[in-house]
Amino acid sequence: MIPSHIIVLDLGFGDAGKGATVDWLCAPETGLDVSAVVRFNGGAQAAHNVIADGRHHTYAQFGSGTFSGVPTLLSRHMLVEPIALASESRQLAALGVRDPLSLLRIDGRALLTTPIHIAANRAREDARGSSRHGSCGRGIGETASYALEYDAPTVSDCLRPDVLHAKLQAMAAHYGPLIAPSTHRYEAIRDLVDMYREFATAVRIADGTELARLAQRGRLIFEGAQGVLLDEWRGFHPHTTWSTVEPRNARALLAEIGAPAYTLGVTRTYMTRHGAGPFPTEDPTMAIPEPHNTTGAYQGHFRCGHLDPILLRYAIEVSGGIDGLALTHLDAPGTGYAATGYATSRGVIDRIEPGRWQDLDHQRDLTALLTTADPLLTAVPADPVPWLECQLGTPIVLTADGPDRRNRIPARVVAAA
Repeated sequence: MIPSHIIVLDLGFGDAGKGATVDWLCAPETGLDVSAVVRFNGGAQAAHNVIADGRHHTYAQFGSGTFSGVPTLLSRHMLVEPIALASESRQLAALGVRDPLSLLRIDGRALLTTPIHIAANRAREDARGSSRHGSCGRGIGETASYALEYDAPTVSDCLRPDVLHAKLQAMAAHYGPLIAPSTHRYEAIRDLVDMYREFATAVRIADGTELARLAQRGRLIFEGAQGVLLDEWRGFHPHTTWSTVEPRNARALLAEIGAPAYTLGVTRTYMTRHGAGPFPTEDPTMAIPEPHNTTGAYQGHFRCGHLDPILLRYAIEVSGGIDGLALTHLDAPGTGYAATGYATSRGVIDRIEPGRWQDLDHQRDLTALLTTADPLLTAVPADPVPWLECQLGTPIVLTADGPDRRNRIPARVVAAA
């Protein structure tokens, strides 16, 4: 019998340790018989840090099981950026991964992120000045929003140069008033088409049956990107990503092949946020070393704060529940405190109302509420595991007391998933 597949989900604002968790799940010594890592949201803006066997890589589009030779399927919900993908392949090859591109399968329906999208994204964010949304500047929002109204380029178009050229020309003309005119010269578009045609010969472009084939060979690990609190419909607008982060898409993909799933949430022992947006428990005095997350030109500062079970419970609720929790950064000095409530303009609250899915007015209302919320803090026991399990009503099945693969400790038998 095929074992249950696992969805790995960040319950915060990102950077909780999804990549390292996926790397551990895929390692041969874990014995989970993983046939592929499936990426189900986001694009080249992901930054999943993995340290294993003396190697460090920040995964963006490749799945975090690559060090173990596990193939990656970029599903139709991914936004694929071929130039960044080629660069990441070279980085992995330099780390000893043999022929990284051979490990990739890409659904032909996935949208392409192009230099045109990236230029438009950065121009819009620059124009916002001090009111920036916290974009990564990787063209994610432009890729998703353009496709809502226009015939956007997809991965399968890389096999059809004439179709791709027409789509790129139309898109460049659309963005012409916003970006430098050089991006829509005929020569620039032709060069892009030539490059994407080479890309199509170097990777395996798959159809809608690939997921089922991979599932027949073993367990699938669905690797999420960003965090639920940044979700396009459940995050706090406008400081969100143009991506469905909660596991709706992963569960829909599994439903297509009639397969069950175990949802594994991931959180640190404290909260972090990269860039602008509400962060009730933020504490600027916290000085926790962060070697792999620094200030970004577009995203802004990396921020730290106390543990926040209120936000974590909200993330679990809007995700439709989780089956287990991975708790990371137990080695960090931490703060020893967590929020049990917020003092707000509406009184003291200890729960955030999810509202209806896709209700952006409600999400903006939450942004206003959380921006001025004052956290009510309580001391966390020296061993936070039982306390947090009680707070979240979820068993902690995996802990990590360091960044390396060997620092992951199964608190319960994950293989029983």
